This record gives sequence, structure tokens and C-alpha cells, in this order.
Amino acid sequence: MKALVTGATGFVGFHVARRLREEGVRVSALVRNGSDRKALDALGVEIVAGDVRDYDSVYRALEGCGRLYHLAADYRLWVPDPDTMYEINVQGTKNVMEAARRRGVERVVYTSTVGALTARPDGVPADEATPAGMGEMVGHYKRSKFIAEQEVRGYIAKGLPVVIVNPSTPVGTMDRRPTPTGKMIVDFLNGRMPAFLDTGLNFVDVEDVAEGHRLAAEQGRVGERYILGNRNLTLKEFFGMLGKAAGRKAPGVRLPYLPVLIAAYADEAISRLIPGRCPRIPLAGVRMARKYMFFDVSKAVRELAMPRRPVEEAIAKAVDWFTNNGYVKAGRA
Repeated sequence: MKALVTGATGFVGFHVARRLREEGVRVSALVRNGSDRKALDALGVEIVAGDVRDYDSVYRALEGCGRLYHLAADYRLWVPDPDTMYEINVQGTKNVMEAARRRGVERVVYTSTVGALTARPDGVPADEATPAGMGEMVGHYKRSKFIAEQEVRGYIAKGLPVVIVNPSTPVGTMDRRPTPTGKMIVDFLNGRMPAFLDTGLNFVDVEDVAEGHRLAAEQGRVGERYILGNRNLTLKEFFGMLGKAAGRKAPGVRLPYLPVLIAAYADEAISRLIPGRCPRIPLAGVRMARKYMFFDVSKAVRELAMPRRPVEEAIAKAVDWFTNNGYVKAGRA
């Protein structure tokens, strides 16, 4: 069996490619020119130059592939020009689905996000069937992924055998860019996280997310979505675990929402005036924090046998990896 993985140079995509290689799968990766390929080369992954925004390159990359894992996405909480995000997340997904349909791919796993779902107003963890609409999508990332998932459902209706997975908040090694969650860990390790907002997320080991992708291809039902997550934690609980793993004191100050929101608006306004500057306080992230993004992961556990390693172990692995790979300033490690 040969499989194409898009987004394999990213955090989750790399782990999916590695897990497939461990199972003996021949893996091709669609990689843009100029991207760092060294980690994929070490896995024995076949590199195919291309871009999800270029339909022809996707179609060529799918030659001989029975399976497709589409993970490529622009995942940022702030973008100065959102058009690129929609080109990658929406049009890129349409290109990939159309190429898979024309190639006759036997199984597609599409990586959405819990961001395309919504938290329940009663505080009960949301599941795959919790209603969500565009009006509840905060920020361009969530909106673009929500639209992209609707496009995927259109291809499912046309007969394309797609299983949708919605990862929650992955934590672990090889978060090279890093992701917004990884940046939060790095900021803590560098002493730049003195306080926190009162919110909550569902955290999961990135290696379990990778295995969830593999299981979705093997056992997932076409047309269904599966939340790939593990444990619901408040940020206070998360930073407590992070502090224990790093041997440091967790931040003890809980910030009120309104002043942080005002600061985020000001920070974003400054970033729009200074080319190349990214906000230290992403507005979309602050607005998302108004709700506890807690999720019920029982469907993936029940139908896919989704593994759930302790989140504490994933946090410890992330701390070690960031510390040993130059993300922590001298004197902080």
C-alpha cells in the first residue's frame, strides 16, 4: 500500500508519516519547494514537490496511491493577509479532494480540527454531533477549516470515501515551527508566561493523534467525523502539569478577560502597522478563550480504539524536546 501525506513537514503531519512508516507503508509526501525535508528523508519518505494550491502537482503526487492523508493547512491565530489561509485551507482542500476523486483513491482521511466544532452552552463536553455554524467560528483559521470541512462533505456526497478526523490540542515532540500550543509551552519555559486566562482545552499526545489517523483509515466509517483527543483541562491545570514537568513554578495569576481583550486589540493594531511583526497576544486566541473547549472523545475510543496515553507524559516529552533543540534561552534550560 502506498499513501500520500500532505502537510508532512508540519507537526501532526510528520507524526502521521512516521507512524505509517513504522507500519511498513510506502509514504509519499507533497512538499513545497524550500521546505525543510531532512526529517522526512530520515524516515525514508518519498518527497514529491508540489503545493495543495496547485491542482496538477497534487494529481501527479497521487499516482499509484491507494490512500491519502490530507493534513496540509495554514494554522495560525493571526495572519496579516487572510487570503493565503483560505487559498491553502479551502481551495487547497478542494484541489486535493478532486484529485483523489479522479485518481480513484480508495480511502481518504481528512484532518479537520475541533475548531470547526463548537463548545456547548451548558458546559457539557461537545461531541461530533454538536451543532455548529459559521457565526460561531472565531478567527480566519476556524472559519477556513469550517468551510473546508463543508467542501469535503460535498465530495463525500459525490462518492469519495472520506473519513474526517478532528484533532483537539496536540502536544509532544517535533513541534518545529512551533504551533500556537507549542509557542505557549516555549514562552513558559523562557519565563514569558507570568499569568493566564481562565479557559480550558482538550489536550492529547500528538503520537496518539497520529495513530488515530491510521486507525481512521483502517476502521473509520466513511462520512463520519472522529474527535481525536484525550483529556479536558483548564489552563490552570495544564500549567500545573507543565510546571511539574519543567521543575518550575506554574503561573498563579489569573487575568480578567476584558483587559486582555483590549490589550489584544491594541497589540494586533500595532502589528498591522509594523511589517513582519506578529502579535504577542493574538486576538483570535483571546476571543476563543471565552469558552471552555471541552470535548467528548468516546466515539473515537469506541469505534477506532483510539489510544490515550497520559497527557502528563506528552507534556514532559514536549518540554524535553524544546529544551534540547534550542527553543529555550541559555540560563533557562
